[in-house]
Amino acid sequence: MQRRFIQCDVFSATPIKGNGLAVIIDAEGLSDQQMQEFAAWTNLAETTFLFPPDDPSADYKVRIFSPGREMLFAGHPTLGSCAAWLHAGGVPHDPNSIRQECAIGIVEINMQGTVPAFIAPPTSIDDLPSEESNKLIDALELDSEQVINTVKLDNGPVWQVLELENADQVLAVDSLKVRWPEFRAVGLLGAHPQGSECDYEVRMLAPSSGMSEDPITGSLNSALACWLYDQGRLNQEIVMAQGTSINRQGRVYIKPDLDGRILIGGQTSIVIEGTIEL
Repeated sequence: MQRRFIQCDVFSATPIKGNGLAVIIDAEGLSDQQMQEFAAWTNLAETTFLFPPDDPSADYKVRIFSPGREMLFAGHPTLGSCAAWLHAGGVPHDPNSIRQECAIGIVEINMQGTVPAFIAPPTSIDDLPSEESNKLIDALELDSEQVINTVKLDNGPVWQVLELENADQVLAVDSLKVRWPEFRAVGLLGAHPQGSECDYEVRMLAPSSGMSEDPITGSLNSALACWLYDQGRLNQEIVMAQGTSINRQGRVYIKPDLDGRILIGGQTSIVIEGTIEL
C-alpha cells in the first residue's frame, strides 16, 4: 500500500549538513521483517516507523531501526520523528510538550525553547575498565596523556567515552584505525577554547551509513550531558559540535532545567516528502 514518507535532516541549521533520517508516517500493518528490510534499503543510520500510541498519554509511537537491528532509543530519530509527525498533521495533546512512546518508555519533547528538545532519558555511568580504555587508546594511536577522562555510559546504547584535552585532538583522531565488531561505539569529547561558538567537539566512531563515524548522535550527546551534569560540569546551556571531520555542521543544544532534567535540542529540516509502496 502507499504510505506517507518523509526524509529529514536533524541537528543542523543547514539542510543536508546534519544527520539524515527516513520516516514512514503510516506504519500500521508492517511486519518486523518489512521494517528491518526497509531500514537496510535506505542505508541511513536510522529509519523510523510511526504508529498510533499504545499508551493513551502518548501522542504517537515510534519504532527505530538501524540497517542491522531495532534500537531501544536514539536521539536524532526522536527529534526527526517528532518534526515529521507534526509536519504530516499530527496534533499533540499539549503543544508545549510532545510525548513520544518508544521502546524505553515515554520520551518528552519540549517545544517551548528556541529549538525542540527531548528530555534526556536516565543514563547509567560506570568506570571504563582500564583494559578497555588502554585497548582503545592503543588502537587510535593516542598519547595516553591526552586522555583526561574515560567512562562507560548506557542510555539504551552503550558508549565507551574518551575525553581528550581539547577539540583539536578530537578532530585529529583517525576513525579508520578502529575496527568493528571488535569495539563498541566509541565517543570522543574535547573542549573548544573559551569564547568559541561551541563548547565541545564530539565524535562517535562506529560504522554509520557507509561511513566510519556517525554524523551527529543525539543519544551519545544525551549520555554525555548526563555525565557532565553528574560531575557538576553542566550548570548552564552548552553547545556541542559534531560531524566537523566529515563536512557536517551538527549542533546539539544542551540545557539543564530547574527540575534537574536535561534538555537535548536541535533543528530539523524536511528535505524529501512523498509516498512509497511498502
